[in-house]
Amino acid sequence: MIASEQAVALMVVLPLLSALVINMAGWFDRRLCFPIALFALLGSCCSAFITVSRVIKSGVIHYRLGGWAPPMGIEYVVDHLNALVLVIIFVVSLLALLFSYKSIQVELPEKILQFYTLYLLLVAGLAGMTITGDAFNLYVLMEISALTSYALIALGDKRALVASFNYIILGTIGASLYLLGVGHLYIMTGSLNMADLQTILPALLDARAIAVAFVLVMGGVWVKMAFFPMHGWLPNAYSYAPSSTSCLVAPLMTKVSVYIMIRMMFSVFNPNYIFVYLDWGRLVVPLATVAIIFGSISALAQKDLRKMLTYIIVAEVGYMVGGAWLANVTGLTGAIYHILADAMMTLCLFMVVGAIIYKLKDSSMDSMEFIFRRMPVTSVVFVIGAFAMIGIPPTCGFFSKWYLISGAIETSQWHYIFALLFSSLVNAFVFFRLFEIGFFGKKPADGHDHHAPEIAVSEAPVTMLVPMVLTALSLIAIGIYTNEIVTVLITKTLPVGL
Repeated sequence: MIASEQAVALMVVLPLLSALVINMAGWFDRRLCFPIALFALLGSCCSAFITVSRVIKSGVIHYRLGGWAPPMGIEYVVDHLNALVLVIIFVVSLLALLFSYKSIQVELPEKILQFYTLYLLLVAGLAGMTITGDAFNLYVLMEISALTSYALIALGDKRALVASFNYIILGTIGASLYLLGVGHLYIMTGSLNMADLQTILPALLDARAIAVAFVLVMGGVWVKMAFFPMHGWLPNAYSYAPSSTSCLVAPLMTKVSVYIMIRMMFSVFNPNYIFVYLDWGRLVVPLATVAIIFGSISALAQKDLRKMLTYIIVAEVGYMVGGAWLANVTGLTGAIYHILADAMMTLCLFMVVGAIIYKLKDSSMDSMEFIFRRMPVTSVVFVIGAFAMIGIPPTCGFFSKWYLISGAIETSQWHYIFALLFSSLVNAFVFFRLFEIGFFGKKPADGHDHHAPEIAVSEAPVTMLVPMVLTALSLIAIGIYTNEIVTVLITKTLPVGL
Protein backbone atom coordinates (compact mmCIF):
# COMPACT_ATOMS: atom_id res chain seq x y z
CA MET A 1 0.00 0.00 0.00
CA ILE A 2 1.42 3.38 -1.02
CA ALA A 3 1.92 5.69 1.94
CA SER A 4 -0.57 8.46 1.28
CA GLU A 5 1.90 11.10 2.51
CA GLN A 6 4.40 10.16 -0.21
CA ALA A 7 1.85 9.75 -3.02
CA VAL A 8 2.36 13.41 -3.98
CA ALA A 9 6.05 12.86 -4.73
CA LEU A 10 5.60 9.39 -6.22
CA MET A 11 3.46 10.80 -9.04
CA VAL A 12 6.54 12.53 -10.45
CA VAL A 13 9.30 10.26 -9.11
CA LEU A 14 7.93 6.96 -10.47
CA PRO A 15 7.85 7.89 -14.19
CA LEU A 16 11.08 9.89 -13.86
CA LEU A 17 13.12 7.04 -12.37
CA SER A 18 11.39 4.43 -14.52
CA ALA A 19 12.54 6.29 -17.62
CA LEU A 20 16.12 5.77 -16.44
CA VAL A 21 15.46 2.09 -15.69
CA ILE A 22 13.90 1.57 -19.13
CA ASN A 23 16.87 3.21 -20.80
CA MET A 24 19.20 0.72 -19.10
CA ALA A 25 17.06 -2.42 -19.20
CA GLY A 26 15.97 -1.80 -22.78
CA TRP A 27 19.51 -2.24 -24.07
CA PHE A 28 19.42 -5.87 -22.88
CA ASP A 29 15.83 -6.73 -23.81
CA ARG A 30 13.38 -4.33 -25.44
CA ARG A 31 10.48 -6.48 -24.24
CA LEU A 32 11.10 -5.07 -20.74
CA CYS A 33 10.23 -1.50 -21.80
CA PHE A 34 6.45 -1.85 -21.84
CA PRO A 35 6.00 -3.64 -18.48
CA ILE A 36 8.31 -1.15 -16.72
CA ALA A 37 6.39 1.79 -18.21
CA LEU A 38 3.08 0.15 -17.33
CA PHE A 39 4.20 -0.42 -13.72
CA ALA A 40 5.32 3.21 -13.41
CA LEU A 41 2.08 4.68 -14.73
CA LEU A 42 -0.09 2.30 -12.71
CA GLY A 43 1.76 3.40 -9.58
CA SER A 44 1.44 7.07 -10.51
CA CYS A 45 -2.23 6.66 -11.36
CA CYS A 46 -2.91 5.05 -7.97
CA SER A 47 -0.95 7.87 -6.31
CA ALA A 48 -3.06 10.45 -8.15
CA PHE A 49 -6.32 8.90 -6.95
CA ILE A 50 -4.98 8.62 -3.38
CA THR A 51 -3.98 12.29 -3.53
CA VAL A 52 -7.30 13.51 -4.91
CA SER A 53 -9.17 11.60 -2.16
CA ARG A 54 -6.91 13.25 0.45
CA VAL A 55 -7.59 16.68 -1.03
CA ILE A 56 -11.36 16.08 -0.99
CA LYS A 57 -11.24 14.93 2.66
CA SER A 58 -8.57 17.22 4.12
CA GLY A 59 -8.07 20.18 1.78
CA VAL A 60 -4.91 21.53 0.18
CA ILE A 61 -1.76 19.39 0.48
CA HIS A 62 1.68 21.01 0.88
CA TYR A 63 4.69 18.78 0.25
CA ARG A 64 8.17 20.24 0.84
CA LEU A 65 10.89 18.70 -1.32
CA GLY A 66 13.89 17.81 0.83
CA GLY A 67 12.19 19.34 3.86
CA TRP A 68 13.15 22.87 2.76
CA ALA A 69 10.54 25.45 3.74
CA PRO A 70 9.22 27.81 1.06
CA PRO A 71 9.89 30.37 -0.30
CA MET A 72 13.53 29.21 -0.33
CA GLY A 73 12.66 25.57 -0.95
CA ILE A 74 10.52 24.08 -3.71
CA GLU A 75 7.06 23.04 -2.62
CA TYR A 76 4.52 20.76 -4.28
CA VAL A 77 1.00 22.04 -3.75
CA VAL A 78 -2.10 19.99 -4.56
CA ASP A 79 -5.51 21.61 -4.36
CA HIS A 80 -8.84 20.63 -5.91
CA LEU A 81 -7.90 22.10 -9.30
CA ASN A 82 -4.57 20.42 -9.96
CA ALA A 83 -5.71 17.20 -8.26
CA LEU A 84 -8.26 16.95 -11.08
CA VAL A 85 -5.61 17.75 -13.71
CA LEU A 86 -3.20 15.17 -12.25
CA VAL A 87 -5.85 12.45 -12.50
CA ILE A 88 -6.45 13.48 -16.13
CA ILE A 89 -2.72 13.28 -16.92
CA PHE A 90 -2.20 9.80 -15.50
CA VAL A 91 -5.48 8.28 -16.73
CA VAL A 92 -4.85 9.57 -20.26
CA SER A 93 -1.19 8.50 -20.27
CA LEU A 94 -2.07 5.02 -18.96
CA LEU A 95 -4.81 4.48 -21.54
CA ALA A 96 -2.57 5.81 -24.33
CA LEU A 97 0.25 3.51 -23.20
CA LEU A 98 -1.99 0.44 -23.41
CA PHE A 99 -3.28 1.57 -26.79
CA SER A 100 0.21 2.11 -28.20
CA TYR A 101 1.53 -1.37 -27.28
CA LYS A 102 0.82 -2.86 -30.74
CA SER A 103 1.06 0.24 -32.90
CA ILE A 104 4.53 1.16 -31.67
CA GLN A 105 5.83 -2.24 -32.78
CA VAL A 106 4.61 -1.50 -36.31
CA GLU A 107 5.41 2.22 -36.54
CA LEU A 108 8.71 2.40 -34.63
CA PRO A 109 10.11 -1.13 -34.31
CA GLU A 110 13.70 0.11 -34.00
CA LYS A 111 12.89 2.97 -31.62
CA ILE A 112 10.86 1.23 -28.91
CA LEU A 113 13.47 1.97 -26.23
CA GLN A 114 13.57 5.68 -27.10
CA PHE A 115 9.78 5.92 -27.30
CA TYR A 116 9.08 4.54 -23.83
CA THR A 117 11.91 6.54 -22.24
CA LEU A 118 10.65 9.79 -23.74
CA TYR A 119 7.04 8.86 -22.99
CA LEU A 120 7.68 8.57 -19.24
CA LEU A 121 9.82 11.71 -19.16
CA LEU A 122 7.01 13.66 -20.82
CA VAL A 123 4.46 12.36 -18.30
CA ALA A 124 6.80 13.24 -15.41
CA GLY A 125 7.27 16.74 -16.83
CA LEU A 126 3.54 17.34 -17.26
CA ALA A 127 2.81 16.10 -13.73
CA GLY A 128 5.61 18.26 -12.32
CA MET A 129 4.30 21.35 -14.14
CA THR A 130 0.87 20.72 -12.65
CA ILE A 131 1.96 20.05 -9.10
CA THR A 132 4.77 22.55 -8.48
CA GLY A 133 4.24 25.66 -6.39
CA ASP A 134 7.39 27.38 -7.69
CA ALA A 135 7.30 29.61 -10.78
CA PHE A 136 10.89 28.84 -11.89
CA ASN A 137 10.54 25.12 -11.21
CA LEU A 138 7.51 25.30 -13.50
CA TYR A 139 9.76 26.62 -16.26
CA VAL A 140 12.25 23.76 -15.77
CA LEU A 141 9.50 21.14 -15.94
CA MET A 142 7.93 22.94 -18.90
CA GLU A 143 11.21 22.52 -20.77
CA ILE A 144 11.47 18.83 -19.80
CA SER A 145 7.99 18.32 -21.24
CA ALA A 146 8.79 20.36 -24.33
CA LEU A 147 12.10 18.66 -25.14
CA THR A 148 10.61 15.18 -24.79
CA SER A 149 7.57 16.11 -26.91
CA TYR A 150 9.89 17.48 -29.65
CA ALA A 151 11.77 14.17 -29.66
CA LEU A 152 8.61 12.05 -29.59
CA ILE A 153 7.23 13.91 -32.59
CA ALA A 154 10.56 13.67 -34.44
CA LEU A 155 10.46 9.85 -34.16
CA GLY A 156 8.10 9.95 -37.15
CA ASP A 157 8.95 10.30 -40.83
CA LYS A 158 10.71 13.19 -42.60
CA ARG A 159 7.65 15.41 -42.44
CA ALA A 160 7.62 14.88 -38.67
CA LEU A 161 11.22 16.14 -38.48
CA VAL A 162 10.28 19.43 -40.14
CA ALA A 163 7.14 19.76 -37.99
CA SER A 164 9.19 19.07 -34.86
CA PHE A 165 11.75 21.70 -35.87
CA ASN A 166 9.00 24.31 -36.27
CA TYR A 167 7.63 23.24 -32.89
CA ILE A 168 11.10 23.67 -31.34
CA ILE A 169 11.42 27.22 -32.68
CA LEU A 170 8.00 28.38 -31.46
CA GLY A 171 8.19 26.35 -28.26
CA THR A 172 11.52 27.95 -27.38
CA ILE A 173 10.06 31.40 -28.00
CA GLY A 174 7.15 30.57 -25.70
CA ALA A 175 9.41 29.23 -22.95
CA SER A 176 11.70 32.27 -23.24
CA LEU A 177 8.77 34.66 -22.90
CA TYR A 178 7.59 32.83 -19.79
CA LEU A 179 11.10 32.85 -18.27
CA LEU A 180 11.51 36.58 -18.91
CA GLY A 181 8.16 37.18 -17.20
CA VAL A 182 9.21 35.14 -14.17
CA GLY A 183 12.49 37.07 -14.13
CA HIS A 184 10.59 40.35 -13.89
CA LEU A 185 8.51 38.95 -11.03
CA TYR A 186 11.63 37.83 -9.17
CA ILE A 187 13.34 41.20 -9.60
CA MET A 188 10.28 42.98 -8.21
CA THR A 189 9.41 40.57 -5.39
CA GLY A 190 12.54 38.57 -4.53
CA SER A 191 10.50 35.36 -4.52
CA LEU A 192 9.62 32.55 -6.92
CA ASN A 193 7.11 30.72 -4.69
CA MET A 194 3.62 31.16 -6.16
CA ALA A 195 1.86 31.56 -2.81
CA ASP A 196 4.49 34.09 -1.76
CA LEU A 197 4.07 36.01 -5.02
CA GLN A 198 0.31 36.14 -4.51
CA THR A 199 0.75 37.90 -1.15
CA ILE A 200 3.46 40.33 -2.35
CA LEU A 201 2.04 41.41 -5.74
CA PRO A 202 -1.08 43.35 -4.55
CA ALA A 203 1.22 46.06 -3.14
CA LEU A 204 3.12 46.33 -6.45
CA LEU A 205 0.31 46.31 -9.00
CA ASP A 206 0.99 49.90 -10.12
CA ALA A 207 4.54 48.95 -11.13
CA ARG A 208 4.97 48.77 -14.89
CA ALA A 209 7.33 45.79 -14.53
CA ILE A 210 4.48 43.70 -13.11
CA ALA A 211 2.32 44.46 -16.16
CA VAL A 212 5.25 43.53 -18.42
CA ALA A 213 5.71 40.30 -16.44
CA PHE A 214 2.05 39.44 -16.86
CA VAL A 215 2.15 40.05 -20.62
CA LEU A 216 5.30 37.93 -21.02
CA VAL A 217 3.99 35.04 -18.90
CA MET A 218 0.64 34.99 -20.72
CA GLY A 219 2.32 35.28 -24.12
CA GLY A 220 4.63 32.37 -23.33
CA VAL A 221 1.81 30.14 -22.11
CA TRP A 222 -0.37 31.04 -25.11
CA VAL A 223 2.38 29.94 -27.49
CA LYS A 224 2.65 26.65 -25.59
CA MET A 225 -1.10 26.01 -25.79
CA ALA A 226 -1.31 27.02 -29.48
CA PHE A 227 -3.78 29.84 -28.86
CA PHE A 228 -4.63 31.63 -32.13
CA PRO A 229 -2.71 33.27 -33.82
CA MET A 230 0.20 31.43 -32.14
CA HIS A 231 -1.06 28.02 -33.24
CA GLY A 232 1.10 27.54 -36.34
CA TRP A 233 3.24 24.73 -34.91
CA LEU A 234 0.39 22.48 -33.77
CA PRO A 235 -1.39 21.05 -36.86
CA ASN A 236 1.70 19.58 -38.51
CA ALA A 237 3.34 18.51 -35.23
CA TYR A 238 0.36 16.46 -34.09
CA SER A 239 -0.66 15.08 -37.49
CA TYR A 240 2.79 13.98 -38.70
CA ALA A 241 3.89 12.46 -35.39
CA PRO A 242 3.59 8.68 -34.87
CA SER A 243 -0.02 7.87 -33.90
CA SER A 244 1.19 6.57 -30.52
CA THR A 245 2.79 9.95 -29.83
CA SER A 246 -0.32 11.85 -30.95
CA CYS A 247 -2.48 9.87 -28.52
CA LEU A 248 -0.41 11.21 -25.63
CA VAL A 249 0.60 14.68 -26.78
CA ALA A 250 -2.67 15.86 -28.36
CA PRO A 251 -4.93 15.27 -25.31
CA LEU A 252 -2.48 16.61 -22.70
CA MET A 253 -0.06 19.32 -23.88
CA THR A 254 -2.58 22.05 -24.64
CA LYS A 255 -4.80 21.17 -21.67
CA VAL A 256 -1.95 21.34 -19.14
CA SER A 257 -0.95 24.69 -20.68
CA VAL A 258 -4.51 25.96 -20.17
CA TYR A 259 -4.27 24.83 -16.54
CA ILE A 260 -0.97 26.77 -16.20
CA MET A 261 -2.67 29.88 -17.59
CA ILE A 262 -5.51 29.58 -15.07
CA ARG A 263 -3.01 28.92 -12.26
CA MET A 264 -0.93 32.00 -13.12
CA MET A 265 -4.05 34.18 -13.51
CA PHE A 266 -5.60 33.32 -10.17
CA SER A 267 -2.83 31.88 -7.95
CA VAL A 268 -0.08 34.39 -8.75
CA PHE A 269 -1.88 37.46 -10.02
CA ASN A 270 -5.48 38.11 -8.99
CA PRO A 271 -8.87 38.68 -10.67
CA ASN A 272 -9.03 42.35 -9.70
CA TYR A 273 -5.69 43.06 -11.39
CA ILE A 274 -6.50 41.09 -14.55
CA PHE A 275 -10.13 42.00 -15.11
CA VAL A 276 -10.37 45.48 -13.55
CA TYR A 277 -6.92 47.10 -13.49
CA LEU A 278 -5.68 45.72 -16.84
CA ASP A 279 -9.17 44.96 -18.22
CA TRP A 280 -7.82 42.33 -20.60
CA GLY A 281 -11.05 40.35 -20.77
CA ARG A 282 -12.44 42.68 -23.45
CA LEU A 283 -9.43 41.80 -25.66
CA VAL A 284 -8.94 38.10 -24.96
CA VAL A 285 -12.55 36.88 -25.29
CA PRO A 286 -12.92 38.31 -28.83
CA LEU A 287 -9.57 36.71 -29.71
CA ALA A 288 -10.91 33.39 -28.37
CA THR A 289 -13.95 33.87 -30.59
CA VAL A 290 -11.70 34.27 -33.64
CA ALA A 291 -9.71 31.19 -32.55
CA ILE A 292 -12.86 29.06 -32.37
CA ILE A 293 -14.16 30.21 -35.77
CA PHE A 294 -10.75 29.88 -37.45
CA GLY A 295 -10.15 26.39 -36.02
CA SER A 296 -13.60 25.20 -37.02
CA ILE A 297 -13.42 26.49 -40.60
CA SER A 298 -9.90 25.07 -40.98
CA ALA A 299 -11.10 21.67 -39.76
CA LEU A 300 -13.88 21.80 -42.33
CA ALA A 301 -11.33 22.22 -45.12
CA GLN A 302 -9.16 19.19 -44.23
CA LYS A 303 -9.11 15.85 -46.03
CA ASP A 304 -6.87 14.08 -43.50
CA LEU A 305 -8.44 12.82 -40.27
CA ARG A 306 -5.56 13.76 -37.99
CA LYS A 307 -5.13 17.21 -39.55
CA MET A 308 -8.88 17.78 -39.08
CA LEU A 309 -8.64 16.84 -35.40
CA THR A 310 -5.66 19.17 -34.86
CA TYR A 311 -7.66 22.17 -36.06
CA ILE A 312 -10.53 21.12 -33.81
CA ILE A 313 -7.97 21.29 -30.96
CA VAL A 314 -7.16 24.89 -32.00
CA ALA A 315 -10.87 25.71 -31.69
CA GLU A 316 -11.12 23.86 -28.35
CA VAL A 317 -8.25 25.96 -26.96
CA GLY A 318 -10.36 28.99 -27.84
CA TYR A 319 -13.23 27.46 -25.84
CA MET A 320 -11.12 27.18 -22.69
CA VAL A 321 -9.31 30.51 -22.97
CA GLY A 322 -12.58 32.34 -23.62
CA GLY A 323 -14.27 30.65 -20.68
CA ALA A 324 -11.43 31.55 -18.30
CA TRP A 325 -11.46 35.20 -19.43
CA LEU A 326 -15.23 35.70 -19.17
CA ALA A 327 -14.49 36.88 -15.62
CA ASN A 328 -17.32 35.01 -13.95
CA VAL A 329 -17.76 31.80 -11.98
CA THR A 330 -19.82 30.00 -14.62
CA GLY A 331 -17.37 30.64 -17.43
CA LEU A 332 -14.36 29.56 -15.38
CA THR A 333 -16.25 26.43 -14.26
CA GLY A 334 -16.84 25.62 -17.92
CA ALA A 335 -13.18 26.21 -18.81
CA ILE A 336 -11.92 23.92 -16.03
CA TYR A 337 -14.51 21.25 -16.80
CA HIS A 338 -13.58 21.44 -20.48
CA ILE A 339 -9.95 20.61 -19.62
CA LEU A 340 -11.26 17.24 -18.42
CA ALA A 341 -13.83 16.82 -21.19
CA ASP A 342 -11.56 17.83 -24.06
CA ALA A 343 -8.65 15.67 -22.86
CA MET A 344 -10.86 12.57 -22.96
CA MET A 345 -12.62 13.54 -26.22
CA THR A 346 -9.32 14.19 -27.98
CA LEU A 347 -7.84 10.94 -26.66
CA CYS A 348 -10.89 9.02 -27.88
CA LEU A 349 -10.78 10.40 -31.42
CA PHE A 350 -6.99 10.14 -31.81
CA MET A 351 -7.20 6.52 -30.67
CA VAL A 352 -9.81 5.82 -33.35
CA VAL A 353 -7.61 7.37 -36.04
CA GLY A 354 -4.61 5.46 -34.66
CA ALA A 355 -6.54 2.18 -34.95
CA ILE A 356 -7.54 3.02 -38.54
CA ILE A 357 -3.91 3.79 -39.42
CA TYR A 358 -2.82 0.52 -37.79
CA LYS A 359 -5.26 -1.53 -39.87
CA LEU A 360 -5.48 0.42 -43.13
CA LYS A 361 -2.16 2.34 -43.22
CA ASP A 362 -4.13 5.46 -44.17
CA SER A 363 -5.47 8.50 -42.30
CA SER A 364 -7.32 10.21 -45.17
CA MET A 365 -11.07 10.64 -45.02
CA ASP A 366 -11.32 8.08 -47.83
CA SER A 367 -10.11 5.45 -45.34
CA MET A 368 -13.45 5.84 -43.52
CA GLU A 369 -15.32 4.17 -46.42
CA PHE A 370 -17.48 1.33 -45.03
CA ILE A 371 -15.59 1.56 -41.73
CA PHE A 372 -18.79 0.66 -39.83
CA ARG A 373 -18.73 -2.78 -41.47
CA ARG A 374 -14.98 -3.23 -41.45
CA MET A 375 -14.29 -2.07 -37.85
CA PRO A 376 -17.64 -2.01 -35.98
CA VAL A 377 -16.31 -1.54 -32.41
CA THR A 378 -13.92 1.21 -33.48
CA SER A 379 -16.79 2.87 -35.35
CA VAL A 380 -19.06 2.90 -32.28
CA VAL A 381 -16.23 4.49 -30.26
CA PHE A 382 -15.82 7.05 -33.04
CA VAL A 383 -19.52 7.91 -32.91
CA ILE A 384 -19.42 8.45 -29.14
CA GLY A 385 -16.29 10.62 -29.43
CA ALA A 386 -17.85 12.62 -32.26
CA PHE A 387 -21.10 13.14 -30.30
CA ALA A 388 -19.05 14.43 -27.36
CA MET A 389 -17.10 16.82 -29.59
CA ILE A 390 -20.33 18.09 -31.17
CA GLY A 391 -21.89 18.49 -27.71
CA ILE A 392 -24.73 15.98 -27.71
CA PRO A 393 -26.04 14.94 -24.25
CA PRO A 394 -25.38 12.98 -22.11
CA THR A 395 -21.70 13.19 -23.16
CA CYS A 396 -19.38 15.52 -21.27
CA GLY A 397 -18.99 17.79 -24.32
CA PHE A 398 -22.57 19.00 -23.91
CA PHE A 399 -22.12 20.06 -20.28
CA SER A 400 -18.87 21.97 -20.81
CA LYS A 401 -20.50 23.96 -23.63
CA TRP A 402 -23.54 24.53 -21.42
CA TYR A 403 -21.38 26.16 -18.74
CA LEU A 404 -19.40 28.18 -21.29
CA ILE A 405 -22.54 29.48 -23.04
CA SER A 406 -24.20 30.24 -19.69
CA GLY A 407 -21.12 32.20 -18.59
CA ALA A 408 -21.13 34.14 -21.86
CA ILE A 409 -24.84 34.97 -21.47
CA GLU A 410 -24.15 36.39 -18.00
CA THR A 411 -21.59 38.80 -19.47
CA SER A 412 -23.44 39.41 -22.78
CA GLN A 413 -20.52 38.11 -24.86
CA TRP A 414 -22.77 37.29 -27.81
CA HIS A 415 -19.93 36.87 -30.29
CA TYR A 416 -18.44 34.13 -28.08
CA ILE A 417 -21.83 32.37 -27.89
CA PHE A 418 -22.09 32.56 -31.69
CA ALA A 419 -18.60 31.03 -32.02
CA LEU A 420 -19.48 28.14 -29.69
CA LEU A 421 -22.69 27.36 -31.57
CA PHE A 422 -20.97 27.78 -34.95
CA SER A 423 -18.21 25.40 -33.87
CA SER A 424 -20.76 22.79 -32.78
CA LEU A 425 -22.55 23.03 -36.12
CA VAL A 426 -19.29 22.71 -38.06
CA ASN A 427 -18.29 19.70 -35.93
CA ALA A 428 -21.68 18.15 -36.62
CA PHE A 429 -21.26 18.69 -40.36
CA VAL A 430 -17.71 17.27 -40.39
CA PHE A 431 -18.51 14.18 -38.33
CA PHE A 432 -21.85 13.38 -39.97
CA ARG A 433 -20.11 13.57 -43.33
CA LEU A 434 -17.68 10.94 -42.03
CA PHE A 435 -20.60 8.86 -40.71
CA GLU A 436 -22.10 8.94 -44.20
CA ILE A 437 -18.85 7.76 -45.79
CA GLY A 438 -18.49 5.12 -43.08
CA PHE A 439 -22.00 3.74 -43.63
CA PHE A 440 -22.64 4.20 -47.34
CA GLY A 441 -19.20 4.73 -48.86
CA LYS A 442 -18.17 7.52 -51.19
CA LYS A 443 -20.51 8.64 -53.94
CA PRO A 444 -19.56 6.86 -57.19
CA ALA A 445 -17.91 9.12 -59.75
CA ASP A 446 -20.38 8.11 -62.49
CA GLY A 447 -23.35 9.20 -60.40
CA HIS A 448 -25.03 5.74 -60.47
CA ASP A 449 -25.86 3.75 -57.38
CA HIS A 450 -23.61 0.80 -56.70
CA HIS A 451 -24.10 -1.93 -54.15
CA ALA A 452 -21.59 -1.97 -51.33
CA PRO A 453 -18.98 -4.69 -51.74
CA GLU A 454 -18.77 -7.58 -49.34
CA ILE A 455 -16.41 -6.48 -46.60
CA ALA A 456 -14.94 -8.75 -43.95
CA VAL A 457 -14.71 -7.56 -40.36
CA SER A 458 -11.10 -6.69 -39.57
CA GLU A 459 -11.05 -5.05 -36.16
CA ALA A 460 -8.11 -3.50 -34.29
CA PRO A 461 -6.28 -5.70 -31.72
CA VAL A 462 -7.82 -6.16 -28.27
CA THR A 463 -5.01 -4.10 -26.69
CA MET A 464 -6.29 -1.16 -28.76
CA LEU A 465 -10.01 -1.84 -28.40
CA VAL A 466 -10.06 -2.04 -24.59
CA PRO A 467 -8.59 1.44 -23.90
CA MET A 468 -10.70 2.88 -26.75
CA VAL A 469 -13.93 1.48 -25.30
CA LEU A 470 -12.99 2.60 -21.77
CA THR A 471 -12.31 6.12 -23.05
CA ALA A 472 -15.63 6.24 -24.92
CA LEU A 473 -17.52 5.05 -21.84
CA SER A 474 -15.74 7.68 -19.75
CA LEU A 475 -17.14 10.42 -22.00
CA ILE A 476 -20.65 9.33 -21.02
CA ALA A 477 -19.75 8.69 -17.37
CA ILE A 478 -18.15 12.12 -16.97
CA GLY A 479 -21.27 13.69 -18.46
CA ILE A 480 -23.58 11.76 -16.13
CA TYR A 481 -21.51 12.72 -13.07
CA THR A 482 -21.01 16.35 -14.10
CA ASN A 483 -22.74 17.70 -11.00
CA GLU A 484 -20.52 15.67 -8.66
CA ILE A 485 -17.32 16.70 -10.49
CA VAL A 486 -18.30 20.36 -10.41
CA THR A 487 -19.50 20.32 -6.80
CA VAL A 488 -16.74 18.23 -5.22
CA LEU A 489 -13.74 19.56 -7.17
CA ILE A 490 -14.27 22.52 -9.48
CA THR A 491 -16.34 24.89 -7.32
CA LYS A 492 -13.73 24.63 -4.54
CA THR A 493 -11.02 25.89 -6.89
CA LEU A 494 -12.75 29.09 -7.98
CA PRO A 495 -10.99 32.24 -6.76
CA VAL A 496 -12.55 34.64 -4.26
CA GLY A 497 -13.62 37.90 -5.86
CA LEU A 498 -14.54 36.54 -9.27
